[in-house]
Amino acid sequence: MKNAVHAAALAALACISLTPAVPALAGPAEYVFPATVEEGEKEVEFKAGTRKLRDGTRESETILGFGLGVNRWWFTELSAKWHKEPGERFGFDAWEWENRFQLTETGRYPVDVGFLLEIERPRDRSEGYEVRWGPLFQADLGTSVAANLNLLVEKHYRADNAARAELGYQWQLRYRWRPEFEFGAQGFGEFGPWDHWASTSDQSHRWGPAVFGRLKVGQARTIKWNAGVLFGLTDASPRNQLRLQAEYEF
Repeated sequence: MKNAVHAAALAALACISLTPAVPALAGPAEYVFPATVEEGEKEVEFKAGTRKLRDGTRESETILGFGLGVNRWWFTELSAKWHKEPGERFGFDAWEWENRFQLTETGRYPVDVGFLLEIERPRDRSEGYEVRWGPLFQADLGTSVAANLNLLVEKHYRADNAARAELGYQWQLRYRWRPEFEFGAQGFGEFGPWDHWASTSDQSHRWGPAVFGRLKVGQARTIKWNAGVLFGLTDASPRNQLRLQAEYEF
């Protein structure tokens, strides 16, 4: 009996070691980080998202934060996150501290460059600390289209289960039709471990149309918003996803 149990355990470990690592998905309320910073700007930000997974279940997330443009090159924001896994109740999930650094003067070069450092402390202490970092790129394509591309590495530190750093991306195209309403597209994805990508079918890619807007609500006060409908492009991606971001700037 002991020999049988021992053999079964070894077989299970072998299967685990041979199973391709599936990239960890960013939350349903994911959003595209801008590369530029506005000095002195204060904002209250609301983000929400929900997505239907391949097995038909649904995952949802809500984030509420306060941010400040400390100076012309540093923006910082502290947020609280609530999350709902399939079959579970909505509940507090983590604290998140976002820091964006603008590395080039706005408009001086063809591409504005920034850098993200984000630290998350999950409620579940066994997950350790989640750190995400990487370059942010932003450019104008002609006079009417704004483009963003971000390459981000994510890794858990001091977690019970060690995991390798993973590489992900964000992109966005926005057509400047009028300030109150603009349209374009967004995409998010994860390749797997940064130095050994997962197979294409095991990667997650979510792309789709998006809309944007900006409304003046008083002297030096603005509401900015954007929303997207994303569709999974691989078997490891959600079937579909709806995301929303709204900022009250003052």
